[in-house]
Amino acid sequence: MSASLKQISSLLNGFSTEVTPTSASKIDNFQDHLSLGTSINVTFLAGSNLRDTVEVCKRLNEEGFNPVPHIVARNFENTKALEVFLDLLVSTADVCEVLVIAGGIARPLGPFSDSLQILNSGLLEKYQIRKVGVAGHPEGSPDIGKDKLATAISAKNHWAKNSDIEAYITTQFCFEVPSIITWEKNIRRDGNKLPIHIGIPGPANLNTLIKFATMSGIGPSIRVLKRQTKNLTKLVFTQDPYNIIEGIAYAKSQDPDCLLEQLHFYPFGGLAKTAAWIKGVLENE
Repeated sequence: MSASLKQISSLLNGFSTEVTPTSASKIDNFQDHLSLGTSINVTFLAGSNLRDTVEVCKRLNEEGFNPVPHIVARNFENTKALEVFLDLLVSTADVCEVLVIAGGIARPLGPFSDSLQILNSGLLEKYQIRKVGVAGHPEGSPDIGKDKLATAISAKNHWAKNSDIEAYITTQFCFEVPSIITWEKNIRRDGNKLPIHIGIPGPANLNTLIKFATMSGIGPSIRVLKRQTKNLTKLVFTQDPYNIIEGIAYAKSQDPDCLLEQLHFYPFGGLAKTAAWIKGVLENE
């Protein structure tokens, strides 16, 4: 079975994507690629300068987009450093939405070791953040056990229920539709009520996708990708996510309670290529 063109288009509309400060510097004008108002996450990589994140957010806001900076819990040396960062984001870039994650740093630099500590600190409310994303892991995490992931989803739901801030889950990128659907149903069964922005890889060649999948430690998807390397022609041609999106759209059409609300694109092949591909699909719908 397959999804209708209308269902695929509906799922694609309102997508979000992301940039690093380095990749943002290579884009002359985001309006050349994305519709005004698009949410663009500004990722934070270990060793990066927080000021760079602020500057990219400021630029995105000035160009008419919604900047969504990553708040990486383990990266802050103390509470004051987090407050300074939030203050700069709000005062200079008019940020009202953030993605709060623990981060891949093995040893926290300060008092925060997980995202819940940030959520429970009251600082997001203090700086008038109105919307917050939290992490989801449809294929698990190499750093966090299954039981802890389940506990974290439950705790984030509890926080959201008692907060005026709008919350949602943004996931790691996935290539396996069955894994995505099973995970969503399982966490919904266990009490999740947060809408989900499912991570999708933008168009990229197979070697690039395998590299990022390996770095992120996602399991089933790596196996799917590596099976494709047996076909040498697939190594050099761009792989696009149409079949993944179609599979998700169809699953949503069969389950009215499904919480897979929208797509978040990881532009591994470049933002311009991802944006052009999405535009092409929507125009052909």
